[in-house]
Amino acid sequence: MSSDSPVPVSRAVPVPRTAVPLGIADPVEQARAELKAALAAIEQKANVAKRVYEATDRTVVKARAFSRRNPAAATAAVVAGAVAVGLVVWAAVRLYTR
Repeated sequence: MSSDSPVPVSRAVPVPRTAVPLGIADPVEQARAELKAALAAIEQKANVAKRVYEATDRTVVKARAFSRRNPAAATAAVVAGAVAVGLVVWAAVRLYTR
């Protein structure tokens, strides 16, 4: 036997909470696994606060990466955003006072 031959490594692929694991033979266990996956999917879909939090985190990470790559464009984007907000506030106050 050669010592250069690769050794097979058993790596279990993690199953998401919303998936049903393969290889369940018992129908009761299969039904329980399907119910658990369905409830996890409903919880994930209905938890709007968590989804907003995760989307905000992703956006902040992207914005920071963009800021590191191109600080001048990031500064210009912030200034343009501030000008846009200022114009919207100015227009709303002007419409209100007329």
